[in-house]
Amino acid sequence: MLDSARTLIREAGASLGLSKSIIEQIISPERVIEFSLPLKRDDGTVEMITAYRSQHSSLRGPYKGGIRFHPNVSREEVIALSTLMSIKCAVASIPLGGGKGGVVIDPKKLSPRELEQLTRLYGRALTPFIGESKDIPAPDVNTNSQIMKWLLEEYELIQGKKEPAAFTGKAIKDGGSLGREEATGYGGVIALEELLKHTKPNKHSPITIAIQGFGNVGYYFAEAAARNGHRVVAVSDSRGGIYSEKDLLDIRRLAEGKRKNGTFGEYGAHITNEELLTLPVDVLVPAALEGVITAVNMESIQAKIIVEMANGPITEEARQYLSKKGTIIIPDVLANAGGVMVSYLEWVQGKQGYWWSYEEVMQKLQTLMETAFVDVWDRAQKGHEDMKTAAFKGALERIASQISG
Repeated sequence: MLDSARTLIREAGASLGLSKSIIEQIISPERVIEFSLPLKRDDGTVEMITAYRSQHSSLRGPYKGGIRFHPNVSREEVIALSTLMSIKCAVASIPLGGGKGGVVIDPKKLSPRELEQLTRLYGRALTPFIGESKDIPAPDVNTNSQIMKWLLEEYELIQGKKEPAAFTGKAIKDGGSLGREEATGYGGVIALEELLKHTKPNKHSPITIAIQGFGNVGYYFAEAAARNGHRVVAVSDSRGGIYSEKDLLDIRRLAEGKRKNGTFGEYGAHITNEELLTLPVDVLVPAALEGVITAVNMESIQAKIIVEMANGPITEEARQYLSKKGTIIIPDVLANAGGVMVSYLEWVQGKQGYWWSYEEVMQKLQTLMETAFVDVWDRAQKGHEDMKTAAFKGALERIASQISG
């Protein structure tokens, strides 16, 4: 992921005529902090846990990015993700830079007491390096609003003051923003609707959609797409999925069945995740894992539009092949930017001490996403290039403009 991001930045930067010095300044993280956290286990033993925070770029504003708890977290991963967050914030034209944090742990193997203790240890270690004007963390893989609450409590205890804008992704009662839960999925549908306006302005027939990944992002994407009149015909989770070629899938019923029974039930034909990717649909939405569309299956992809709701779901080789084939790919740095857009809005609300209604937040998200899409689309059309290349070029221009000399 890190190599791919850096290669894209170097290629896009070179085509813009940026000097090698400026390109390398953009690529290099400003700071990567490594922590060793002494976790006292329930049996009395102490285990040293490694954690990170990568602060990639503050050229356009404070660092912004999630915190993940996962056994595969690494220094290279947080650098890559913070780099992509800098690009994403610039694509979205919001005044923030990229950050990313991670703790090398499987939280499912921790007791509730151990999880809270580890979170608070990490919060204390982070405190000197973060704050509403410095670095604003948020939830990511295996973290949530409760984790953010514990982190914020440790931060405010040490700082000796209330500062709700120091973290985003909080519960509403703790200073979070309405609309944050839906933001990423809804934002992806806004981007898709904008694409349809530009490519099919006079066609109103519903399109067919297959979604790989039915977690928070996939569910809200499906729900919004169905509400807009489109036909979601296939969804999947880690265990597989279902496909209904003729009948509409009832998104809420599927979500309820998955919540109660852990399965999608018998509402369609059972398919594998690999089969879902190659279905004859108009739009394919990879919303689960990175690297699912590769040289192995790229020739079998039938969708004419791909909306990258996961980070990096298409390898570079596959992206180039599909783009040359005429497939339109809405890149992850644009498609899933709704999450960071509403995180930005939560930060703004926390700083001003005034919270907007759900309708106001959704309207602001709509405006931010539509503006970002049109900027990337127009650049792609003008340069006769794919949307990912156009997105990176626009982002690099904004970041490079802040580098003197």
